[in-house]
Amino acid sequence: MDRRSFLKTSAVGGTAAAASSLAAPAIAQGRITWRMVTTWPKNFPGLGVGAQRLGDRITAASDGQLTVQVFAAGEMVPPLQALDAVIDQSAEMSHGAAYYWQNKAAGLNFFTGVPFGMTSRELAAWVRFLGGQEIWDEIYDQFGLQGFLSGDTGTQTGGWFKNELTGLEDIQGMRFRTPGLGGQVWQKMGASVTNLAAGEIYAALQSGALDAAEFVGPYNDLALGFHQVCKHYYTSSFIEPGLATELVVDKAKYQALPQNLQDIIRDVCQAEYDQVASDFYANDPRALATLVNEHGVTAHPEFPESIVEAGANAAKEVLTELREGGDELTRKTAESFVEALNLMRTRTEGTDLRFLQAREKYFTL
Repeated sequence: MDRRSFLKTSAVGGTAAAASSLAAPAIAQGRITWRMVTTWPKNFPGLGVGAQRLGDRITAASDGQLTVQVFAAGEMVPPLQALDAVIDQSAEMSHGAAYYWQNKAAGLNFFTGVPFGMTSRELAAWVRFLGGQEIWDEIYDQFGLQGFLSGDTGTQTGGWFKNELTGLEDIQGMRFRTPGLGGQVWQKMGASVTNLAAGEIYAALQSGALDAAEFVGPYNDLALGFHQVCKHYYTSSFIEPGLATELVVDKAKYQALPQNLQDIIRDVCQAEYDQVASDFYANDPRALATLVNEHGVTAHPEFPESIVEAGANAAKEVLTELREGGDELTRKTAESFVEALNLMRTRTEGTDLRFLQAREKYFTL
């Protein structure tokens, strides 16, 4: 899907959506309708499609007992106000990325992506089996919310740049779109960092308001059209090694649901975490081939070593600040994350990495 077609689609039906948003949730003959607001454009590859599929699967699995109406970014509320819509009870669900709300609670960053941190499989293991969900619940309890992992992109790309990077000096003062703790890392390295929603990035690059941007990876980035402005694409990110999306629900309303509907929401989110990851794994390589072969993009497999090393040092600083200087709950989150990471990396680096190195070196077909 190209940028023009999905952006055109995302603009359709705004009036109807706005009218729908004024209605209260429908409850008739034991059936409930909930509204999900998202941070993604309508029909957006991987993420927007995943949010819609999640809503549809809840509706189908409950046999319509719980119907989820999905509103794309801007149809009901602006993309970066999705969580607030659930807090103020104008919607029952939001679909986005937890690090978008770091200004509400710094600990939320750990449930999206941490520079040099957990891969997608490690993150799911921490949340599901090593205490992460319980800490996440503590954070969102402050706002009357419940969060679930709802999707995963795998390791993201490093970003789009108008010129090739040769060293750390090239990013000094660079106006760069990148969110979360990764944004803090790039800022410590000398970039001027901002966060923009997906649909706003292209225009900012085109106008010169941004010099560079990272979003997700080839599958999304091809649709967003960044290649029309930037031709240098760094295909491995050190700031988002396993980015997760979240579904957030009004906790009181969730707990008031019958147990079977609570279970359906939880189980569908878990299934979609894996389904979205598979979607990206299948389509990122094909989209990258299109960017390179049809649009003249230069794909760089890694950043210059000076940038990676500086990024690692900055990431250590950011994590140290959160572990030592954050509020009590942020410190608790950071400590749990680091403890789990140190445990799981013994498998990831001691087993998975060894296999990948051997496959790369010896096995081609």
